Amino acid sequence: MSVLKSKLAPHFRLRVPAGSGKYGSRWSNKDLDPIPFEERTWGAVDYWAYWCSDMLAPPLASTVSSVMALGFTARETIPIVFFGFAICSVVITLTGKMGATYHVPFPVIIRSVFGMYGSFPAICIRAFVALMWTAILTVQAGNFLQRCLEAIWPSFINFPNRLPLSAGIDSAGLLCVFLYWFLQTALALMPISKLRVLFWVKGAIVPPTFFALFLWAVIVTKGGGELVTGKYKVTSTYMNTAYSALTGLNVIIGLFSSLAVNMPDFGRFSKNRLKGPHQFLALPIIGTLGALTPIFVTSAHSYLWGEFEWYMPAVIAKFDSRAAKFFVSASFILATIGNQVAAGTYPFSNDVTGMAPKYINIFRATIFISVFCIICTPWNIIQNAEGLLAFLSGYSCLMGPLAGTMVCDYYIIKKRRLNVDQLYTDRGIYWYNGGWNWRAYVSFGLGFAPLLPGFAKSIKPTLDVGGAWKIYTFAWIFGFFLSSLVHYVICTYVSIPTASLVEEAVYPEGAVLNAPVIEGEDREIKEVYVTKEKEVSNIV
Repeated sequence: MSVLKSKLAPHFRLRVPAGSGKYGSRWSNKDLDPIPFEERTWGAVDYWAYWCSDMLAPPLASTVSSVMALGFTARETIPIVFFGFAICSVVITLTGKMGATYHVPFPVIIRSVFGMYGSFPAICIRAFVALMWTAILTVQAGNFLQRCLEAIWPSFINFPNRLPLSAGIDSAGLLCVFLYWFLQTALALMPISKLRVLFWVKGAIVPPTFFALFLWAVIVTKGGGELVTGKYKVTSTYMNTAYSALTGLNVIIGLFSSLAVNMPDFGRFSKNRLKGPHQFLALPIIGTLGALTPIFVTSAHSYLWGEFEWYMPAVIAKFDSRAAKFFVSASFILATIGNQVAAGTYPFSNDVTGMAPKYINIFRATIFISVFCIICTPWNIIQNAEGLLAFLSGYSCLMGPLAGTMVCDYYIIKKRRLNVDQLYTDRGIYWYNGGWNWRAYVSFGLGFAPLLPGFAKSIKPTLDVGGAWKIYTFAWIFGFFLSSLVHYVICTYVSIPTASLVEEAVYPEGAVLNAPVIEGEDREIKEVYVTKEKEVSNIV
């Protein structure tokens, strides 16, 4: 026996801490299990702070610049931004309510759709984009830190470079990337309950900074400048206003296409199942108002220095005021950290934890993504991998079919009724065929297949794909609805997944079954909770 224990010792040392996971199966650990009742504390204010943290960040500027590169001015861009975020927020709200109802993250919810093993490729699709964008943003945040140091010590501008040109980065930039990396990693390793404070801080500091930059740009340009008051002229290869508008809409949706599926990661912390319209309104309101700042600032840069510049570190470098350079850069560092945590490290860590819960938890996965942000040398990715960056930008054509299959399966096929215990059970009702739900993959594949030629052309523009690019201009919307339709037809008329359909939902312990309602003349608030033995009513 002692020899056997000795042989198995490395295996046990690699496992997550003992007792982590209430279900005791290989599909369960503490980070994946339903959130305990006492930790479900997020309300409307918390989610608005979260969206401020996610929206008001450098990726918003780069996305808006992609829309305006099609030839649009602010008059055309702002409606496109608003409707793009409004469309995306509908799906984000739908998927968020999945997590808010059963208090489980995306990698657990997705098991009910694609199967226990079938969830792995879906998780990888979602996790890859978070991994790459987190690494790329580390370089941009390092540039913001470099502006901060230059504001404090102007001599840092002349910091000697000891690296060759082939390194893809100079010594000052590399130093700032590492300094920022330590700060980012320390914050990312904090529990999500404490990171909520980070979202509040960013919600208090970053929006005023965006507003101050907006006012500065309006004053400098005396009303807006060329990007605001200029004339619209199509510059895209499509040479068609309608297709250019659809392309712009797809670009905006693509910015949050990954969050459209993994919103359960944050929705599970809701204390009232995301009741109210706040979740839907937050994204289009914050995103549209936030988009005004990069548009006007870039227009001001052209007015002052004769060229359009969307890269904020380059804009800040030209500020005369050292105080303005420091405070704006510091605010954008905070903005980038909030975005990386909200849309990068935490979703990625949740995702990969779902693939091997007995060996990976959120802490270990966060360590992995933090190390990856350095060893992948993201400064070289930015400079040399145009195809990869185009691939990441066009990722929405994968996320649309994934979201469509997920929403159709939960709301239409299963009618919002899941058995939460079976989501952690080996060979249970969500095992399907060998752990895979072929219906979901047929739906996903048929939703993605027509988009593949246009996707390939977006990575390599010289490819001749005929008229296939026309569908790709609205890839996310097309993929979402086609996959939804196919999944409905398969599961309703071709092969009904009878074993996974339950008569009554099984909720986690302490789940709120119905929203607070006001009853009687004394207007008491009644909520119904689930316990292991029975349902009980609490009068508050």
